[in-house]
Amino acid sequence: MSHRIPNILSIAGVDPSGGAGILADIKAMSALGGYGCAVVAALTAQNTQAVTAIHPVPHEFVVQQIDTLFADVQIDAVKIGMLGQQRVTRAVAERMAHWKPAHLVLDPVMIAKSGDHLLEREAVHELRESLLPLATLITPNLPEAGVLLDTRAPETLKEMRQAAEKLRRLLSDDEGHWVFLKGGHLPGNDTIDLIHDGDKMIELPGQRIHTRNTHGTGCTLSAALATLLPQTPNVPTAAQQAKQYLVTAIAQSDELSVGSGHGPVQHFHAWWPKR
Repeated sequence: MSHRIPNILSIAGVDPSGGAGILADIKAMSALGGYGCAVVAALTAQNTQAVTAIHPVPHEFVVQQIDTLFADVQIDAVKIGMLGQQRVTRAVAERMAHWKPAHLVLDPVMIAKSGDHLLEREAVHELRESLLPLATLITPNLPEAGVLLDTRAPETLKEMRQAAEKLRRLLSDDEGHWVFLKGGHLPGNDTIDLIHDGDKMIELPGQRIHTRNTHGTGCTLSAALATLLPQTPNVPTAAQQAKQYLVTAIAQSDELSVGSGHGPVQHFHAWWPKR
């Protein structure tokens, strides 16, 4: 734990609507007391309804962004989101292995809320082989867990537990590496998340909030985790605080009026005056 304001890096894509990707990450980091930095790994044309185009960033330029930043700024934690391409995924993994940030949160972004695919199929293998072993914490939802495990998505809490155990085996064998498996796709009103480190399996209970404003929830959670890890004593504490932050951000999302599809969450619910 540090009393210095931590510097948190997002390596992800740009969503012009600001609900997901780097812009959402920076909002979450700022709201939770971190100084946000960003490396642009992909560009999208996107709003609350659809992703209409994806423009890749050359992997050499992604590397140059990372190396230039790390050469000057002490980065306390990294959140990795949308990478898009296999070559970018491999390049990011190589630079993370070189720079060795103390905390690395990997959100395996594959599909947008609108259903649009955000990760090349060839990049899934690269993500599994190169990046998962480096991660302090991975934050897949149930469909992403199915893709990573090459099976169907878990549909019950029992299947979630089994998936969390299998996902943990894809991470480093060392202690201190965790799976945060998000249960938002479970049927019913319970939204139970699981965190698992190969030994402890901890349930984070929750209740579904009925709103369309869930754009960027995965980005926001992973950015919150990266920001809280340097400021809390352990992963379970960071996980509980990050989930509570996100739940409140969803619950107060109706304060915003952004687009006519899946709107963003209210990242600054604790800071902005109530309407």
